[in-house]
Amino acid sequence: MSLKAFHVIFITSAFLLSAFLGGWCLLEFSNSRRVGDLLLGLLSLAGSVGLVVYGRYFLKKLKNIDYF
Repeated sequence: MSLKAFHVIFITSAFLLSAFLGGWCLLEFSNSRRVGDLLLGLLSLAGSVGLVVYGRYFLKKLKNIDYF
């Protein structure tokens, strides 16, 4: 497995985990109205956006490298 393939898998899994955590925390905030849930949810969603931006940057930088 190449470094590019590893990064794609790792960034995708980190994005999914961050998006899930953000959605779950915002759902918990709607039920409990705790500020900590809101902050963690918003930070997680911001992190997932950051991971998408980083993933696009990484793929553009290594577009000439194969996945194998």
